[in-house]
Amino acid sequence: MPRGRTATVAWFHCFAGIAGDMALGSLIDAGADVDELRSLLSRIPLPGWDLAVEHPLRGGITCTAAIVSTTGDRTARTYGDIVSLIESARLPERVADRSLRTFRLLADVEGRLHGRRPEDVHFHEVGGHDAVIDVVGTAAALELLGVDRVTASEVATGTGTVMTAHGVLPNPSPAAVRLLHGIPAYGRDTRVELTTPTGAALLAALSTSFGPMPAMRVTASGFGAGRGELDELPNCTQVVLGSVAADPGGTDGADRARGQPVLLLEANLDDVTGEQLAHAIGAVLDAGAHDAWLTPVLMKKGRPGHTMHVLGDPALAERLRAVLRSTTGTFGVRAVRAERWPFARSMAGVQVDGEQIGMKVGRDRAKPEFDDVARAADRAGVPPREMGSRAEEAWRNRQPPG
Repeated sequence: MPRGRTATVAWFHCFAGIAGDMALGSLIDAGADVDELRSLLSRIPLPGWDLAVEHPLRGGITCTAAIVSTTGDRTARTYGDIVSLIESARLPERVADRSLRTFRLLADVEGRLHGRRPEDVHFHEVGGHDAVIDVVGTAAALELLGVDRVTASEVATGTGTVMTAHGVLPNPSPAAVRLLHGIPAYGRDTRVELTTPTGAALLAALSTSFGPMPAMRVTASGFGAGRGELDELPNCTQVVLGSVAADPGGTDGADRARGQPVLLLEANLDDVTGEQLAHAIGAVLDAGAHDAWLTPVLMKKGRPGHTMHVLGDPALAERLRAVLRSTTGTFGVRAVRAERWPFARSMAGVQVDGEQIGMKVGRDRAKPEFDDVARAADRAGVPPREMGSRAEEAWRNRQPPG
């Protein structure tokens, strides 16, 4: 983020979910110039596509539909193919970075779902011309609008089943659910794929916080049309743009005045085993908590015990409270409302001794994912500490000097 007086924030309101074309359409509706957008996208060595713009009504709201047409594109591209396309396009730095982060998350999730390394994943729906244009187009539109930070609301999903290249799958799809890990989401009783893997990946890769619209001076807004009308709500994604005071402390775009709203749930426990405590930690994290931890305490009557702390989105309070109660048997849970300022991070990966190790990358450090480190260390017959050091060294070696 520039270190000037103000910065631009984009907040995606996903009350009817989000897809790649809905995100792109909302940004065009908010003012991203279509001719400049086409000019940037034409740098991708990807012939046979066109981007058209229409303005349908969705629930009585005039929206913008970003429609990508192709000429016979049925290519199932690998993750490496897409990386090559983006890297050879000479795109602005933030456009390339945001695009690559999105496809990296898609590759990681598809690889885990199908038991393959990310580099070996063949994209089907998200490898076609339309998905590449949707993702890179969204990143380019953010750049044209000067967006420094992306945030989003809770994310709506549908129910039932969807038809994919892998056959009939539950709705939301397994890939979308994996990509929504750690993101506040909820289901609507509609048999439409409200949130697609591409839409979920854009949010997971680009958003630094989730919750209500952040404090900002609103400067523009737009609606991106979904495909077809819904009976119960407008089928569209809203984006709101605004300016906030830039953070001179370098918190990657976090607003110093107001952070992301969070709820800290706590319960004192003196009759729970270590196994139950470990299970409870895992259960609340699976239920969507941002974080969970234990503190040893001395309770009344001199009993040793633990306080379990669960940090989560306020929208998930009821769910997290129920999981905390069911897994520990506690007779009470208390809560404190707070704020947090998460620093922007992305996921990348390195190869060490033929093993793929995920890296959590921030502004000034990269940390190996311990599960990957432990697996690779076990296969290589070395201590995890040594494998972690190799991963960090591999990451340093792949970075350009300076």
